[in-house]
This record gives sequence, structure tokens and C-alpha cells, in this order.
Amino acid sequence: MIDVTRILDRVQQGDPKAADELLPLVYQELRKLAAHKMGSEAPGQTLQPTALVHEAWLKLVGEDNPKFDGRAHFFAAAAEAMRRILIDNARRKRAARHGGGQRRVDINEIEIAATAKDDELLAVHEALEKLAAEDKQMAELVKLRFFVGLTNKEAAEILGVSEPTVERWWAFARAWLYRQIQTP
Repeated sequence: MIDVTRILDRVQQGDPKAADELLPLVYQELRKLAAHKMGSEAPGQTLQPTALVHEAWLKLVGEDNPKFDGRAHFFAAAAEAMRRILIDNARRKRAARHGGGQRRVDINEIEIAATAKDDELLAVHEALEKLAAEDKQMAELVKLRFFVGLTNKEAAEILGVSEPTVERWWAFARAWLYRQIQTP
């Protein structure tokens, strides 16, 4: 423990090698702290304790000349850094641009078929008109795929774009149309 305090003093004085010496001494304790912090997280958390330790470590010693008043202050700062990382991670997941609060839908399982009932066909048509107002090429792709039954490769040749571009457009268009059709 005295070594940690001494090395922390060297870190504060700007010794670049001190941080390298500190990590092996505090790593296991930081890992336990991270595992404890992650224990209250929801199941399915993608951030692992090791990654949390590494991110916190970068925040702690990545600053220019970090200041720590001993071992306790260092671990308190580490705990706070981990807490902030977990909060930022949770906020990012909930953010609207990341689909927060919505359930995932596998695009490949969404069926938009030409053999749809009249009401469904009309709903697709109305949604397609809205899509055409926003992106004519994507709407054209939907017409080629949905109404004509062309493959991605065939549609790419007709539209003069690459097949991967058609695949991205098709995935987006299907999801967009699905949302338009499902929203009353």
C-alpha cells in the first residue's frame, strides 16, 4: 500500500513511468470495484468489467498531471470515473438516435410481399409516396424490389449504383415503410 502512495506521488509530479508501475499494483482492486459497480447493471450489459477498468484508467491517468491525495482518493476517483462511464453508456443506449426504448426488429424477418391484401397494398403505396417525397431513388428501389420482384443485383444495375448500396437502401426502406405502415 505504501508503494501505491509513493507511485501516486510520482504520477502527480509528472513521472511518465509511474503510471505504468501503478497499474499492475491496483489492477485487481480496480477490477473488483468494476465488477461491484457492474453488479447492479441490467442483464445483457455489453460493457465488461475489464473494459470498464480500462476506460476508467484512461480517464484517470490520461489527464495532464492528475492529482490524487493518496490511495483512498485514487480509488474514489476510479469509482467516480466508472460511475460516469456507466451513466454515459446507459444514456447512449437510451438515446433516440440509438433506438432507445424501442424493440429490435430483424429487417430480414419483415415481410413486404407483392401478394399482400388490398388494404396492405394501399398502405404500402401511401407509405411509398411519402418515401418518394424524401428520397426518389430509394422509392424507385422499393418499386423495383416490391412490385417488379427484381433482385438486389438487378435493381443495382438499373439504378446505376453498387449492390451493397442497394442492400443498405433496401434494409432502410423496408424498416422505414414498416414504421410508416405500423404508425396509425
